[in-house]
Amino acid sequence: MIAALIGLPLFGATVLLLGGRRTNSWGHYLAVLMSGSAFLVGVNQFMKMVSLADEERSLTQHLFTWIAVGRLEVPFALHLDQLSIVFVLLITGVGTLIHIYSIGYMEHDENRRKFFAYLNLFVAAMLLLVLANNYLLLYVGWEGVGLASYLLISFWQQKPSAAAAGKKAFIVNRVGDVGLSIAVMLMFVTFGTVTFEGVAQSAANANQTTVTWIGLALLLAACGKSAQFPLQSWLLDAMEGPTPVSALIHAATMVTAGVYLIARAHAIFDLSETARTAVVIIGAITLLLGAYIGTAKDDIKKGLAGSTMSQIGYMILAAGLGPVGYVFAIFHLLTHGMFKAGLFLGAGSVMHGMHDDVNMRHYGALRSFMKITYVTFGLGFLAIIGIPPFAGFWSKDEIIHAAFGQSILIGLATLLGAGVTAFYMTRMMTMTFFGEARWEDDVHPHESTNTMTIPMIVLSFGSVLGGLLLLYVGDIEHWLEPVVGFAYPAHSVSNTVLIPITLSVVLLGAGYAWFKYGRRPVPVTAPTNVSFLTKAARADAYGDAFNEAVFMRPGQHLTRLLTFFDAKGVDGVVNGLAATVGGLSARVRSTQSGYTRSYALFIFGGAALIAFVLLLVRL
Repeated sequence: MIAALIGLPLFGATVLLLGGRRTNSWGHYLAVLMSGSAFLVGVNQFMKMVSLADEERSLTQHLFTWIAVGRLEVPFALHLDQLSIVFVLLITGVGTLIHIYSIGYMEHDENRRKFFAYLNLFVAAMLLLVLANNYLLLYVGWEGVGLASYLLISFWQQKPSAAAAGKKAFIVNRVGDVGLSIAVMLMFVTFGTVTFEGVAQSAANANQTTVTWIGLALLLAACGKSAQFPLQSWLLDAMEGPTPVSALIHAATMVTAGVYLIARAHAIFDLSETARTAVVIIGAITLLLGAYIGTAKDDIKKGLAGSTMSQIGYMILAAGLGPVGYVFAIFHLLTHGMFKAGLFLGAGSVMHGMHDDVNMRHYGALRSFMKITYVTFGLGFLAIIGIPPFAGFWSKDEIIHAAFGQSILIGLATLLGAGVTAFYMTRMMTMTFFGEARWEDDVHPHESTNTMTIPMIVLSFGSVLGGLLLLYVGDIEHWLEPVVGFAYPAHSVSNTVLIPITLSVVLLGAGYAWFKYGRRPVPVTAPTNVSFLTKAARADAYGDAFNEAVFMRPGQHLTRLLTFFDAKGVDGVVNGLAATVGGLSARVRSTQSGYTRSYALFIFGGAALIAFVLLLVRL
């Protein structure tokens, strides 16, 4: 049954891609059916797992031996345990809701069938990633997710910006993928195996330096897929894709793959304090950088993209805390998947009612025209800024608490991130739904269709109850402990002190945003006379400029130099030698005329020369 989880959406993608235009009228329903069926299979497996004891909840399905070359033997096997099942439910559950939402969102797109095929392909690849029982098979799913995301981001390829965004995401992710490929190779050379179980059992006996390098290589992979510093630049441009893509890939699933990788490879990170420290630093930088970028974005989707960077940063930071934080990282990943998917779908609903305008400066007062969108988006807003009892409060509070237990500096970074999150999300909420209407006369805001609003309503329940259910009903700490381990953090600051401080910082950030954007008219055109910090935030903290100056331009010059060396050096030697041999052979060949008289003359001349030499010797 584990294979059916992957097989169902893969079957849907195959039928839609090979069936062609014949599937146009019903292809989207097939895609929803396949994703929904995979969700039901996942629920069934989860219910079976719940009824078993902790030590019996791990299940492996060996399909066949994939690679058997010398010492390298890699099975094509799937592994379902407490960690992978929560990802299965998130991917298929949220994925199915996004499939349903897409029926209305993509209703008038002539390539809707292909879009749904790509959605099914993405779900299948993501499921393979989290169900693989070894790092090499995980790598296949990892690359499949990269391919599907490229196809979806650049889906509207007739737009140059969308085509460029797809290529950028693909290339930046390839940089991170180098890290995963190096890690897999080091695992085989060091441990003689690439299975999760084999690596975990052998890691304790490995050289400390080798383990650290494997951990750093895995971190590089996570940075690429999860849009963490310094490989974060692709995520903001990826908003060029259809909004359901942003909800599925860049909120609930693909960008969380890096967090899953670190949690799954916890046996490596537990043995390397250096690797864990690097993970914490990257997470802290990204959570602050993403929040900072979100403070100045007028594009509603790019504002949410900056938020995604920041929230994934929280998860990465928590994972870097080791056994203290793995569970909390996954906990926040699950709650974030619900409320951030709802926020993205809400943004898509707003765009749908505003003639695809993404500029929040052209919104305002939409709460009266899009009441369902307003309420569901508002619930997601309360969840992400961490107001109790909404979902984000429970998961983010645990990370902040654990961070203070590790270091005051790390704790302050998470606390500052919470305040900035409250600021940019209140700014977004205010500019979109409150204040005066700022849209053009030909724009007529309206609520979206049921196929779009129903998934938003369902996800809003997750925004409200998700954290409580996972923490107190699902007992997420006990559920994940057998797989990733769990250790209660050393609390340098008690919850009775930290929670009021955190809420005060959140309310301070939200209040400042309301004072700046809710009590004052919002200009339709963004002011140009702004501070350097605002300009930097609008320019994505100059991430693209940095990459161009440090990597792209020097890379171009290096390429030209290597091309010159190849053309004039390597090719010059090879071609020169060939020309020399060719010229010499041409001259020698001229002596082979085929005329008898010429050969007789050569024979006579040679004989005369020999006779002359013999005569000289006698004398």
